[in-house]
Amino acid sequence: MAQTTYPQRYTITAALPYANGPVHIGHLAGVYIPADIYARYLRSRGRDVKFVCGSDEHGVPITIRAKKEGITPQQAVDKYHELIKSSFADFNISFDIYSRTSSKTHAEIASGFFRKLYDEGKFIEQTTKQYFDEKAQQFLADRYIVGTCPKCGNENAYGDQCESCGTSLNATDLINPKSTLSGEPPVLRETKHWYLPLDQYEPWLREWIVEGHKGDWKTNVYGQCKSWIDQGLQPRAVTRDLNWGVPVPVEGAEGKVLYVWFDAPIGYISATKDLTPDWETYWKDKNSKLVHFIGKDNIVFHCIIFPAMLKAHGDYVLPDNVPANEFLNLEGNKISTSRNWAVWLHEYMQDLPGKADVLRYVLCANAPETKDNDFTWKDYQARNNNELLAIFGNFINRAVVLTHKYYNGAVPQRGALAPYDEEVLAQLADFPEKIALSLELYRFKEALGELMNLARLGNKYLADTEPWKLIKTDAARVETIMNIALQISASLAILSEPFLPETANKLANMLQYTAGKWNEAGSPDLLPAGHTIGEAALLFEKIEDVVMEAQVQKLLDTKKENELANAVAAPAKEDITFEDFSKIDIRVGTILEAEKVAKTKKLLKLKVDTGLDQRTIVSGIAEHFNPEEIIGQQVSVLVNLAPREIKGIVSQGMLLMAENADGSLAFMQPSKPVVNGGGVS
Repeated sequence: MAQTTYPQRYTITAALPYANGPVHIGHLAGVYIPADIYARYLRSRGRDVKFVCGSDEHGVPITIRAKKEGITPQQAVDKYHELIKSSFADFNISFDIYSRTSSKTHAEIASGFFRKLYDEGKFIEQTTKQYFDEKAQQFLADRYIVGTCPKCGNENAYGDQCESCGTSLNATDLINPKSTLSGEPPVLRETKHWYLPLDQYEPWLREWIVEGHKGDWKTNVYGQCKSWIDQGLQPRAVTRDLNWGVPVPVEGAEGKVLYVWFDAPIGYISATKDLTPDWETYWKDKNSKLVHFIGKDNIVFHCIIFPAMLKAHGDYVLPDNVPANEFLNLEGNKISTSRNWAVWLHEYMQDLPGKADVLRYVLCANAPETKDNDFTWKDYQARNNNELLAIFGNFINRAVVLTHKYYNGAVPQRGALAPYDEEVLAQLADFPEKIALSLELYRFKEALGELMNLARLGNKYLADTEPWKLIKTDAARVETIMNIALQISASLAILSEPFLPETANKLANMLQYTAGKWNEAGSPDLLPAGHTIGEAALLFEKIEDVVMEAQVQKLLDTKKENELANAVAAPAKEDITFEDFSKIDIRVGTILEAEKVAKTKKLLKLKVDTGLDQRTIVSGIAEHFNPEEIIGQQVSVLVNLAPREIKGIVSQGMLLMAENADGSLAFMQPSKPVVNGGGVS
């Protein structure tokens, strides 16, 4: 059988996250965990790897965030760059460099890239009409324009996309557009920009993707690319009218910057240049394999637009593969940063410290590789307790505890092998390549499943052989069993490292073993007889219901906040005359006494000083306020409401309350103390 040949080196990129907010589990599941697993695996195989990423710090999302927070764009990107970088470090994403597109190196590389294509006549120049805000005195980027979607009628569609129905739009498609800067309707003005003529690259792209990568790229990636090409490609602007970004390096382009979709992927190149003086070998040598890890919303940019840019430039290698994932939902709903419907990585680490590997495991095991998947805290808890703890952790704990109990921590000698031993060792030897095959094909969920199958093999082996029973009748046999169990443990320390780096390190320390490279895994002789291992320590701990309930409640609170924020006021009632209104007598009063009305859930009996008298009022607020908490509160009282008997109590008036969309109540009371009896008008 011919030996498989591998590229001389690998350039692995992970999508540049926008530095306009923190990162969440959707980002981790879709891009960064699979990219990190792949990079760690390749390093363990001894391959030459450069794993690069960085913050995308240009474009409209940055300026919108800065405006919202009342800070400059530079302050915004500085803030979120550090937060994002820290979050990735917390989850042990092993970038060789985490750079940023606001760097000097990036400006030089991006400008040089544009200038080369400009000088060689690769762009077309067009003057078009674009929306302009006369009040703000600036051209409007797509995200600064909102209006009614012509497809679904959503009144808050953006100028580039309707987030309700998902339709891609042009700003001029919107019905009744208005500027988000001033709220005014924009006007169309002429402006000049440079375009990459994608239509000219359509025949090449069809040959390269549709014919060249069929069956090679993931079906979701290939399908989206083919659909775009079949619809026909159009020239795409590479410059924008903005004051934040890389300035367009040609005369007559004042006030214009490189469009972020053109600018951002060049960030992979500039990051590599900051990483190593040999950066060109990773981008320009045909023996380098370029792999982009992205989410499905970036497929077109990385599979069609960026390759067209690289082809136009002529010096760079093209992506070999783009294993994009689909989206991860959260508890049955689409993750939304604007609605705060997300599990933010920095908050996760605060709430669940020491559990980075648990989340890595759950997100990989439930990865949206071929379709959108749903993250739930119930599944998270079950996978931790029933898989990581009960299978992986249980096996390791058994092996280490029994070794200390029977042999004071020394690896026993392996003696004569029974047929079952030989079968288990043969299976052990197959696992490294079995897992590797899945990883080479970007099937990370499948690879993780095989890793857990190795832990299951160890668990089953101990359960079947029952060394704790045999020790009394066949001590020599137990030595062989425990030796094999420890060899499986050592292989797990190697093979789990790409998936669970903290766990692998703990396990290696427990075994007093410097974990070797991938190709050494599966050997029956990783831990020699007589080698002393460390004391047992828990790799994982049980997650109790109360911990998960707190996380679910956090989401429920967010959902409630969103409902309140989006609540629509009830329609106004019919008009009344001033004479009708003047009949109402509302006074400020103070609650003197309060008690629950017997045999009711909703009623409180109140004694209120109205300034006119002290009267009894029965109010249906018992589910919202404790009696002892409202004594002394000033309230608004309708004092000329006809008396009414309620549950045998004569009520002489009514408290005025404000009701939230969720049904909660608040007193209508003066902002500062008022003499009882003061009128409300």
